[in-house]
Amino acid sequence: MSSESFIPKIDLSNLIKFGVDSDESLETINAIKKASEEVGFFTVTNHGISIDSINNILDTARNFFHLPLDKKITIAPKKWNDNTDTVYRGYFPSEVNGKEGLDIGDPLLTNDMIDLIKKEKFEVNHDMSLIDKDWSNTIDNYYDQVFGLGINIFQALISCFTPKVELAHHAFQRPKTLSTLRFNYYPEQDKPVEISSQDGVALGCETHVDSGIMTILYQDKKGGLQVQNRHTLEWHDVPHDPDSYVVNSGLALQYLTNGYFKATNHRVLFNKEERISIPFFFEPSYDFDINPKHLEINDKPIYEINNYEEFLTNSLKKFVEYDRP
Repeated sequence: MSSESFIPKIDLSNLIKFGVDSDESLETINAIKKASEEVGFFTVTNHGISIDSINNILDTARNFFHLPLDKKITIAPKKWNDNTDTVYRGYFPSEVNGKEGLDIGDPLLTNDMIDLIKKEKFEVNHDMSLIDKDWSNTIDNYYDQVFGLGINIFQALISCFTPKVELAHHAFQRPKTLSTLRFNYYPEQDKPVEISSQDGVALGCETHVDSGIMTILYQDKKGGLQVQNRHTLEWHDVPHDPDSYVVNSGLALQYLTNGYFKATNHRVLFNKEERISIPFFFEPSYDFDINPKHLEINDKPIYEINNYEEFLTNSLKKFVEYDRP
């Protein structure tokens, strides 16, 4: 099976236009269900995010990463920056795992929201306008749009189990959401991050599954993202399409659906070419219980039930970029 046929391509136009409750959206919902059951990855077209918005966020990411290191470090967490108390939000350098990154939380979170910001993972974003006056607006607008896309896809997913799709707005409340917009920058690399123990392939990003409900990814070019077939264990390239997003199920969705939709192993091949990817980790409110009963799944839970904050704390321990004091 070719990679083109292994990774389903789904047109979201009816879902975006008519909503999850419309008969016009049934074909789209069934395609999302099938892709989530069988592969855990799919690409989406006609997703409602304009190419101008995408190009603006790509330009912002490129401009940021091309800044001198001493300027980028000013918005890094305290592991690299003595002048801040932040731990999670902000810039991390390539010494972490061969790539640079910038983690951005919900722009609606502000310093006067005392009850939220005293929690461990809630940190107000650094003021990007101090670097460039237009960056904050670009980031805020993009976060709003991709968060809305996540709501649409999540409603389609849960409609496979329950008609109560309003659960999406209960589960993903802003600014209580832990959703993270990330800029990834892969510079020209001299050596791989690791060599695959399975097939000896050089990797730029190790094999893993994502933690959240889903990841919505945009890549500026084909960058070597591969998905593993759960049955044959073969690896398939994710086709690059400048008009599409790549969507994959995360571990939290696996827990929420009691194993019905599973997270899928993926990796990035070693690639000497400079590139940027922009994943959006779509994650629920910190106090949302990852409980299949929300979806009217009454089978005995396979996994331990936690609120999302506890779940995320445990699942992030395996990621080197979150190894921070």
